[in-house]
Amino acid sequence: MALAQVKQNTTDARLDALTLPEGEAGWAAEARADALARVRGMGLPGRRDEYWKFTNPESLTQPAAPRAAIFKYEDEAPAFDQIERLRIVFVDGVFDPAQSDDLAMEGVEITRLSDAMAKDIHWVRDLYGVLETRGQTPVARPLAALNTAFATDGIAIRATGKAAKPINLIYLHEDETSDAILHHLVKVEEGAEVTVLESGPAAARFNKCMEVEVADTGRFHHVRTQGRDHERRAATHVFSRLGQESTYKSFTLTANGVMTRNEHVIEMTGDDAAAHVAGAAMGDGASGDFHHDDTVFITHDAQRCESRQVFKKVLRNGAEGVFQGKILVKPDAQKTDGYQISQALLLDEDSSFQGKPELEIYADDVQCSHGSTTGALDETALFYLRSRGVPERRATDLLVLAFLAEAIEEIEDERLQDDIRTRLENWLERRRQG
Repeated sequence: MALAQVKQNTTDARLDALTLPEGEAGWAAEARADALARVRGMGLPGRRDEYWKFTNPESLTQPAAPRAAIFKYEDEAPAFDQIERLRIVFVDGVFDPAQSDDLAMEGVEITRLSDAMAKDIHWVRDLYGVLETRGQTPVARPLAALNTAFATDGIAIRATGKAAKPINLIYLHEDETSDAILHHLVKVEEGAEVTVLESGPAAARFNKCMEVEVADTGRFHHVRTQGRDHERRAATHVFSRLGQESTYKSFTLTANGVMTRNEHVIEMTGDDAAAHVAGAAMGDGASGDFHHDDTVFITHDAQRCESRQVFKKVLRNGAEGVFQGKILVKPDAQKTDGYQISQALLLDEDSSFQGKPELEIYADDVQCSHGSTTGALDETALFYLRSRGVPERRATDLLVLAFLAEAIEEIEDERLQDDIRTRLENWLERRRQG
């Protein structure tokens, strides 16, 4: 069978298993129809696609979600539990008002996506699917277009000032075959600031898209934890557009999971903007297959902008890691400062890491660098710790934490840094005792 026909059959089967939401305003229906047309035109991804050659998308594109066992954890408090925050809970991709806090809070307006899309006039109209559509060039991202077409729930956040406290999107998994599609929108007005936290396994299969518009001098902070269910699968996209002197910072901690693909597409359109994207992944194949893919595309389209990509992965027992990161500097984006680093620490010979760093520069007054390394533990440092009485497995964990430190330090809020470090230490301790 021809390759094009295989892609067409895969796309048709997936679309046939989905139903477009009803009862929405005309503009919402049009946005979904446009996204659906783009999915049909692109076709869902396959291993022959350039940006999927390191990751098999089959479990993300098949009609039904693969079964994922539900894990109950009694040995650790939920993520961010010690931080005062506004909780918004989704159970298998459906908003749960009973477990959520009151959505009213100083400095922000929060609306359930379905409510916003039922109105003829709402700020969501000017954002839903807009950044996702822009992010399809020059690289096709059909799973994001699929999300825009069929997302069944989500939250719309409009920051009008400095949010009184972080907003925590909590994803609970209670159905072994749940197939969740969520779409969130965040609009940060001029001079406003908001922190969005995400935590939890979400579903057996999770397709999530977030579109973030940061106006001039606005500040957006994003910290998420993905885990701890071993058998979950997820594909996430964050599309962002930054105004003048705006700030965007995002950090992701991933532990466990059969397959995770996190994509960031950032467009810097205002002078003097800053975008920092970081991640730490901990993969142990002893708990089952582990494949983790970070794919980032940052476009500099304004002057004196700064971007940082810092990704670290620790892999053992056959775990697999992927990093694909690109910095595109357009002709007028002079004085660009772009930095990109991806590093993998392989704790055995069975694990693997694939790195694909890219720079595409059309301006002549820039500072851009990238690097990608893969290696084992520093034997000299390990010997030093052991010679001072530190047990080997504990010494290994200390070196792992030191390796991940650069990525964690990209989180601006020290309270959130401490929470992430605690989770990493707990994860390592469980592996050490196991």
